[in-house]
Amino acid sequence: MKISVCMATYNGELYIEEQVNSILKQLRQDDELIISDDNSSDQTSAIIKRINDKRINFIINGGEKGYAKNFENALKRASGDIIFLSDQDDVWVDNKVELILKQLENFDMVVSNAKIVDVNLNVVDDSHFRLYNVKKGFWNNFLKTRYIGACMAFKREVLMKALPFPKQQKYCAHDYWLAIVSEAFFKVSLEKVPLLLYRRHGGNASSGGEKSNNTFFFKVYVRIYCLFNLLKHMLRK
Repeated sequence: MKISVCMATYNGELYIEEQVNSILKQLRQDDELIISDDNSSDQTSAIIKRINDKRINFIINGGEKGYAKNFENALKRASGDIIFLSDQDDVWVDNKVELILKQLENFDMVVSNAKIVDVNLNVVDDSHFRLYNVKKGFWNNFLKTRYIGACMAFKREVLMKALPFPKQQKYCAHDYWLAIVSEAFFKVSLEKVPLLLYRRHGGNASSGGEKSNNTFFFKVYVRIYCLFNLLKHMLRK
């Protein structure tokens, strides 16, 4: 059973090496870490090349820019039976892969808890689940998901159902899309043990569950757009 870890990077030189090393030490020799880079202008590429691990597949996102399309670029190249998502600036807890694989024996998608940390990995809150009252269920997550993409792992069947992502990424983030696809069509489990140090440093691409600045009308349109695309996926053969 092969594992594919899919990471999207953009100007991640400050934290990328620590994150990559925390992942690689949990992977076997036939697993892969696919890193899709959105044309970084810093040392991200050089740092990854310096790590020099044959399990790393470093690719440039030649399509539409933005973190959702960057993740999709990595996911399209995943060959594993199990797929993990990873941000560029967090740190995986040592037993993350082991515990997630055990959960995936009975479920299709697992979303783990996380400790929220600052730039120096000092714990700000020891449970994302408790802080944001994270719950399973389609309607809970369709209306207001609290799932973190970097905490997701899923079987290949979930990926095949989710691809291709909706075209308009500004209306449908990759992790929101994966959350509602999984809740609509598959069995989802929440792993209460925090398996990620979720680093918040002011330059994160995602809000991490924090209050959104989007207008009410934008939020309504997002849900209409995503529901329309979900119905299309439901009807396809």
